[in-house]
Amino acid sequence: GFIFQSYNLLPTMTAAENVALPLMFKGVDKKTRLARARKELKSMGLLGRANHLPTEMSGGQQQRISIARAILKDAPIVVFDEATSYSDIENEHKIQLALQNLLRGKTTIMIAHRLSTVTNVDQIFVIQDGRVAECGNSRELLAKDGIFSRMWKNYQTSVQWKVTKEVQ
Repeated sequence: GFIFQSYNLLPTMTAAENVALPLMFKGVDKKTRLARARKELKSMGLLGRANHLPTEMSGGQQQRISIARAILKDAPIVVFDEATSYSDIENEHKIQLALQNLLRGKTTIMIAHRLSTVTNVDQIFVIQDGRVAECGNSRELLAKDGIFSRMWKNYQTSVQWKVTKEVQ
């Protein structure tokens, strides 16, 4: 399964129809595929939006629909290409909570620049100049005080700056 940075939703199909698309290509009957799509939409907190078109939903909701579609496909490997980069903090949190259960037992590759996206993953690979510069989980990488640690400190500073600026 592949989750793109852009949502790639079909504008004339409802949220449920977009999620059910992989099952349609497999020849699964409409009633079954829509029932399974509704289950995935529920896991993403979007069951109430099942009959809405993509243009009637926020970007974060559209993003969760594209993730639900990829998960419904039930691929053993799921690749996220900056799949939460356009999310606000609330939608990113909702996505992460849903993914904890939905991706259990699957190999997941997540390409991300937003460090909050990868804090709870098993293994982080820091790429610099096209090569793996560091690897480990976030706790290990923070303890190394290397590239990831510096990136994390910069990330925390920028988040704090933004929060402070918005409060003023």
